[in-house]
Amino acid sequence: MPYYEYRCLNCRKRFEIFLTFEQYDAHQAACPHCASQQVERYIRKVRVSHGDRGRLESLAGDENLDSLDYDPKSLGRMMREMKGEVGADDLPEEFDEVVDRLEKGQSPEDIEKDLPGLGESS
Repeated sequence: MPYYEYRCLNCRKRFEIFLTFEQYDAHQAACPHCASQQVERYIRKVRVSHGDRGRLESLAGDENLDSLDYDPKSLGRMMREMKGEVGADDLPEEFDEVVDRLEKGQSPEDIEKDLPGLGESS
């Protein structure tokens, strides 16, 4: 038996009413604050959580994750968005340089040749 949330159109306050499914259709809600019957159902926003793969796919856009192996620009764009989404402050200083190069179309292999020791911990 659910609670239904309403908002009064008169005083703008929100309130909840506990109703059975049978009661819902026949019930005329009234604001407990000002007694107005000018109320509307208030439906909260819904937040959907993605798993890790779903989150990566949403960052990659409409592209398949496998295509990122062949498209450095999309890979760079996804990496930049991922950094913004997760707020990664502890990334190595080379991260932004790698992303910039990917976004310019440079292949990961060429970047790795230009930056020896990339990804090694100090």
